[in-house]
Formats: sequence, C-alpha cells, structure tokens
Amino acid sequence: MDKIGLFYAPAGGSVEKVARMIKDRLGDRVDLILIDEKTSAEDIEKYKNIIFGISTVGTETWAMESPGNHWAKFMPELEKVNHQGKTYAIYGLGDHLAYANHFVDAMGVLGKELLRQGASIVGQVPVVDYEFDQSEAVIDDHFIGLPLDEDYESEKTPERLNQWLDRILKEFS
Repeated sequence: MDKIGLFYAPAGGSVEKVARMIKDRLGDRVDLILIDEKTSAEDIEKYKNIIFGISTVGTETWAMESPGNHWAKFMPELEKVNHQGKTYAIYGLGDHLAYANHFVDAMGVLGKELLRQGASIVGQVPVVDYEFDQSEAVIDDHFIGLPLDEDYESEKTPERLNQWLDRILKEFS
C-alpha cells in the first residue's frame, strides 16, 4: 500500500491527538503533516491516499483573516492539486452538546470543497449513532467523514476510529 499523508490542524489539541492515534495504529504507512503557513499543494501531490483532520469551527471562520487559522490559508491550495487518482478521507472533531447546531461543520466545508473539485472521498459515516441538531458535514444521512467528540464522547473514539480505519484502508488503493 502507498504511504498515507495525514494532514491535520490545529496543533496541540484533539485533532492532533487523533492524528497520533492513527499514526500509532498504522505506523510507518502514515506521514503526519501539520498544516501551517508553509503547507502547499506540492505537499499533497506526494500522496495518493490522504487523510485530513480538522476541528469544528463555524463556517464564518473560513472568511476570517486570523493568523492562527492555518486551514483557512491552506484551503486555496486545494485548487492547485490534481485530485485525479487520489483518495481522501476526513475526520472532524466537534462538540455535539455546546455546538449541536454546528457539529463538525468544518469537516463538511472541507469535504464539500473537495467534492466540488472532483475529489474522491471515502469513509462516510451514518448519522444514526450521533446526537446533534445540524451539521454541514451531512449528505444523504451520512457524515462526509468520521465525526469525533473528544469533549463528551472520548470513550467512543478508539472503537469509532478503528472501525473507520478498517473501512478506509480497504478503499485506499
């Protein structure tokens, strides 16, 4: 199997914790890449199989010029990537209680942008096992990727993550 590029941000929180859990499970098959001001389309071009890790932010955050929002600065780089022959999977961190109306919205914004650009995304998850009110990440009763809530459901993360990884690894070529 080809190496997997796991691109994630922000650093130091639950998104990074899950990235490291994936690295621990998959070992040398995964390169961890923290998205920062230097991350570019060329970094993605090196991989055929890509996992993106993102935290919940409201859609309005994409328009902000915050120096700490590396995803907002990285999103335009996706336009420069040739997505043909690449397979993407996304996990998103969210808080289903405090942000029940915006649960893992950022995962949805990212996923829909990838779809708009013709990318192939695997690892959709049915909404039935989750409690929330609304989410930009839902398409046809499935999340576009794996939603995780480390604030209130951290005990569910290992099983959800392992099941998801088993599925996406079969779909990564």
